[in-house]
Amino acid sequence: MEACVRSDIAVILAGGRSRRMGRDKLKLPYGNETLLQRATRLYAARFDKVYLSVGEGEKYADAGIERIEDVFRGCGPMAGLHAALLKTGAEGIFLLAADLPFANPEAALFIARQGRGCDACVVRTGDGYLEPLFAYYAKSMLPRAQKALEAGTYAMTELYEGADVRFIAPSELGGLWSDNMLRNINVPADYEKAVAEAEAGAATTQ
Repeated sequence: MEACVRSDIAVILAGGRSRRMGRDKLKLPYGNETLLQRATRLYAARFDKVYLSVGEGEKYADAGIERIEDVFRGCGPMAGLHAALLKTGAEGIFLLAADLPFANPEAALFIARQGRGCDACVVRTGDGYLEPLFAYYAKSMLPRAQKALEAGTYAMTELYEGADVRFIAPSELGGLWSDNMLRNINVPADYEKAVAEAEAGAATTQ
């Protein structure tokens, strides 16, 4: 009998409404591509399969990758995780927000592989901060997500209570870690700062 081959699967969350940005932030240019195109390209290069989690309808139908629509509409990232675990049938997925331009796909792959055998694997910084939208989730978390959504509980960290969660310290990531890796883009000032830093970095390499 052949051994079961595990695939590295990433699911990019793109179901937000960008209210604080005032426009669709995932369509904002970042270099010569949009934030969504950047995330898709980077993670497709390292993971066996990449899906796009969308809230509903034909959103990002031109993204060029398979989309997963939420079952529980309007319930945020928890609904994206639930739909991804339900519809992919995967042993586990790496869930990431598309608005993390400094996140490292190599770090994502490391976290996903460290999480195998656990319910979840999440980075926990020295001050106790957890980033649930850059984390690995096993299919064993599906019943928990279902129960939470049915109860109207949408906080992702609530899933960790009583679960077998492997917490990763930045030091375990070594050179894959950077202090801005989990910094996301929510408001125009965040975006302007990220673009300025990217342009400055590009200038120093020329």
